[in-house]
Amino acid sequence: MHPFTIPPSIAARVAARCGTPHPFARLDAARTALVVIDMQNGFLREDLSHAWCPMAVRIVPAVNRLAAAVRVAGGAVFWIQNTFDPARAEEWSVMQEMATPEARARRAAAMSEGTEGHRLWPGLDLRPEDEVVRKHRYSAFIQGSSDLPERLRARGLDTVLIAGTVTSVCCESSARDAMMLNFRVVMVSDACAAMTDEEHAASLIAFHLQFGDVLTVAECIAGLGGGAARAAAE
Repeated sequence: MHPFTIPPSIAARVAARCGTPHPFARLDAARTALVVIDMQNGFLREDLSHAWCPMAVRIVPAVNRLAAAVRVAGGAVFWIQNTFDPARAEEWSVMQEMATPEARARRAAAMSEGTEGHRLWPGLDLRPEDEVVRKHRYSAFIQGSSDLPERLRARGLDTVLIAGTVTSVCCESSARDAMMLNFRVVMVSDACAAMTDEEHAASLIAFHLQFGDVLTVAECIAGLGGGAARAAAE
């Protein structure tokens, strides 16, 4: 996983604004959702050549560990699938304009429903009680992307732990928009993956300064309480 520690100067600035460097260190498990972004074959398999992120495979154990702890504590787990369809591509045409024809074709081939690339990585520990949500923008929370905000609110969930890939794109976009929609948001530093250590760190620092908290898997589990901690240790 990416090596990452919050720089002391950043922690001090957050503490000056929030009164603590970790405003969401204590989590109300019954109101908490783990939202796992884009852990699909199209991002985790090099041979599918859409947007392969080598680090993403390495965070799978951490994601599964946190998912198990969230369930045991009484929270919920949501698996988000980046999804391409021609109609949504027209609605988001500027994204298409910023890619070569070859890149657009690769994305369509890897991210259309029913394709191998669109499927969630088989090593993920999905359970029957989890929810799977399609999204059509980088952010899972922006209008027109998915019904995730409505699903969360319907279940009384107002705190979101963000994991998945890529840290600096779909994870951070989702995290920022969730905060703007009045969710408490934590980016889980060792359960997110980026293309480089530098991009990962820059994304987490920028988010932590203004939008929410950054915690490790272990810190999230501790914040969820004793049941989650015991489950993680088993």
